[in-house]
Amino acid sequence: MKKEVVVIQSYRDLRVWQLGMDLAADAYRVTKAWPREEIYGLTSQVRRSSSSVPANIAEGFGRESSGAFVQFLRNAQGSLKEFETHVLLAVRVELLRQEDSEQLLAKSDDVGRMLGVLIRKAMVSPVDRIEKARAAMARPTTDDRRPTLDEGPSQ
Repeated sequence: MKKEVVVIQSYRDLRVWQLGMDLAADAYRVTKAWPREEIYGLTSQVRRSSSSVPANIAEGFGRESSGAFVQFLRNAQGSLKEFETHVLLAVRVELLRQEDSEQLLAKSDDVGRMLGVLIRKAMVSPVDRIEKARAAMARPTTDDRRPTLDEGPSQ
């Protein structure tokens, strides 16, 4: 059985971004019914932290380096933990039903796991970079390359 290769051309192709968007939409839906006096309090915090997750993924994807991408993915992880904390608080102050929080937190766990995997895959250690550079330099670019200093002139 062949495994299908998916080419990522945009942050919108990333499954973690798509699930992050779903999570943010769910957050907006559940907070819609919350009291008006919470609009600048917990409602705003839940909405902002949830929407920050896919926003950070998108922003990081648009950066020039894998290091910057990883940093924005870590920011997304932080926003996710902030979101989870606000959801747990909303249950404690009886703004959110336990069942709704469990669904939100389960989705949040999925996004968090996916972020962790993506961070590990996007990170390239300095040792890996050096090894790749050495391998690239060791390969001749043409068949008629000039000898290096340690090889001496060809006979």
